[in-house]
Amino acid sequence: MATDSHENVAIITGGGTGVGAATASALNKRGWLIVLCGRRTEPLEEVSQSIGEGVQPVVADVSDPHDVEHLFGSAVEAYGRVDLLFNNAGIGAPPVPIEEQSVEQWRSVVDINLTGSWLCARAAFKQMKAQTPHGGRIINNGSVSAQTPRPFSTPYTATKHAVTGLTKALSLEGRDLGITVGQIDIGNAATPLTARMSSGVLQANGETTAEATMKVEDVGEAVALMAELPADANILQMTIMANGMPLVGRG
Repeated sequence: MATDSHENVAIITGGGTGVGAATASALNKRGWLIVLCGRRTEPLEEVSQSIGEGVQPVVADVSDPHDVEHLFGSAVEAYGRVDLLFNNAGIGAPPVPIEEQSVEQWRSVVDINLTGSWLCARAAFKQMKAQTPHGGRIINNGSVSAQTPRPFSTPYTATKHAVTGLTKALSLEGRDLGITVGQIDIGNAATPLTARMSSGVLQANGETTAEATMKVEDVGEAVALMAELPADANILQMTIMANGMPLVGRG
């Protein structure tokens, strides 16, 4: 959130690869200080070194309340405040019929995608209400699966639909606190996790078809656009997608 009174500080979860790394780079180029969160040390350090100054890597599991407390404590200790939380960490489950999904797979996806986003948002609200000047912004990564499912994706789709409800509830709760909350729904950004899109993925009609992708850097720019809006403006829900992907077609 743009301001002239202090340097802006962003916490980015899932920051070691893909969308998180691209967003860290885009914000850093605009002068933001970045706290980059992930579960693995090596990717975080690689991204931090590639960006350069103004990036603080913190190893944390967003599904663990103690890790989340450590993450926000590290951000405040390093930079004094938190202006932006990008709730980006997320995982999927194997694309199999529901009866073949294990309870453990379901719970793992819920723990990271939904509970992790809630825990980080809770910590962000606490910090943003207490700091001076108060307020900030939260951007949740909804994915286009928050709108339309892929076949055999009950854990991921259910959590991403829930993220939309979380976004709207937080937006309402933050309205009078100077905390602005929005969501970005991303479709087929070219990352290691979506490499299979170019070779072929299962469609609703049962066929396996290659899908178009877009540069992940463009997603980072879109998040930066949302982040730098003035405090009284909000993109509640943005969809950014590869133009050739079949999202808006009929199955």
